[in-house]
Amino acid sequence: MILAEGIAVLEEGKYMETVEKLKQWVQESDNIVFFGGAGVSTESGIPDFRSVDGLYNQQYDYPPETIISHSFYKRNPEEFFRFYKDRMIFPEAKPNAAHLALAELENQGKLQAVITQNIDGLHQMAGSKEVMELHGSVHRNYCSRCGQFYSLEDILAKDGVPYCECGGVIKPDVVLYEEGLDQGVLQKAVSYICHADMLIIGGTSLVVYPAAGLIHYYQGNRLVIINKTVTPADSQADLVITGKIGEVFSQLAGV
Repeated sequence: MILAEGIAVLEEGKYMETVEKLKQWVQESDNIVFFGGAGVSTESGIPDFRSVDGLYNQQYDYPPETIISHSFYKRNPEEFFRFYKDRMIFPEAKPNAAHLALAELENQGKLQAVITQNIDGLHQMAGSKEVMELHGSVHRNYCSRCGQFYSLEDILAKDGVPYCECGGVIKPDVVLYEEGLDQGVLQKAVSYICHADMLIIGGTSLVVYPAAGLIHYYQGNRLVIINKTVTPADSQADLVITGKIGEVFSQLAGV
């Protein structure tokens, strides 16, 4: 019991030490880039859509990666939109401490850009302006026939498959499996990372490519990874913080 308590104290001490190091680096930097994934939004109540539980198996006959693919969307739009509206849209979600801290760092002139794999728009809701959405956004939807724009509210107001007035299917501007990333967005993200003096990676396991490959474009010596679990890039990082990203960023207030 005493040994366990001693280990816990040591781990807490190490955690606080790494957070203090992060604070120092943020204070000294003015060209920070943040690259985040699903873990940034889970603290806003948005689960990873890949999570499969008993309830999921009762509701769906296919794995998430199959449903969120271009070929499945074309072949079975009814099931696609049933899953999409149920598991990928969370209109009530609000930005958490990480979103708010990043927006504040941008406002201070320290953070130059947010690069996100998320499609929820919470960074913009928090006040971030320079946001690269690698996988698109649920807030943008376009008719696949005439190109008419539709908001998230428009999609939610329509039952089943959303159709445009022209008869075309309204497709969310999100990147499905089997679809390529927007090259303009990708190149902009690469440019920001190449020129960053500090790259903070948070809430991502760094296993989804090509997004995970962006880390290789960083040329500086202040690579920070904040995640609840280990990532394949931990050994390359200059600072690794194991914990919830919202809790870590909440301690950067006033930096």
